[in-house]
Amino acid sequence: YLMCLQSKEYLLKLNPESNALGKQLAEKAIALDPEYAFAYRELSAAHMMDVWFRTSKSPKDSIAKAIELVQKAIVLDDTFAEAHGWLGFLYSMTKRYDKGITQAEKAVALNPNSAESHYRLGKTLSLAGRWEESIPEFKKAMRLNPIPPNMYYWSLGMSYWGMGQYEEAIAWGEKAVRQEPNSLLARVWMAVFYVSSGREEEARAEAAEVLRINPKFSVKKYEKRASFKKKADNERF
Repeated sequence: YLMCLQSKEYLLKLNPESNALGKQLAEKAIALDPEYAFAYRELSAAHMMDVWFRTSKSPKDSIAKAIELVQKAIVLDDTFAEAHGWLGFLYSMTKRYDKGITQAEKAVALNPNSAESHYRLGKTLSLAGRWEESIPEFKKAMRLNPIPPNMYYWSLGMSYWGMGQYEEAIAWGEKAVRQEPNSLLARVWMAVFYVSSGREEEARAEAAEVLRINPKFSVKKYEKRASFKKKADNERF
């Protein structure tokens, strides 16, 4: 249990070095207890983040492994709401949007007081282009977890960006960056928020931070992983 908590803490930093540490701890937890659902959920997340950070030798294999691991977590504990929510998010990332939303809704039904489950429902809705519907889910997640991970902040900013409310998006993105300056995805989205609002100089500064955190970052390669349902959202991003 303690290893899984430590693993989760590393994974939530959202940078390549922390992700590697989080993966190692999840693997150690599974070695200690091969029937522990929580550990499989964390290891699944680490494999998916390898894809985003371009630390995976085969993104296709990493995504398949992430889905396999979280499905194993659900087999071990079908009441594990956060595993259902994560599976829903993975479905959305692989362009199965309706299936993703259904799975994330199941997570919220299993545990209405789970901040993470509301967050995952917000993510599946936003990836499907249902920006306005995602905002209450993110806000509910923050009410349930008033000291949330930085991804809650920039994800809410992302929904405001989707609605064209760029200053609101920037305000939430700034909270994310203040909390975790080395979060790759927070920096990526801050660059998007700034450039969308015409603040190009600040966008360039954020782009420089992205390259500081991950010198291998490539917009072209990241574009292949962009998973918005609507083509217009992908192009704007």
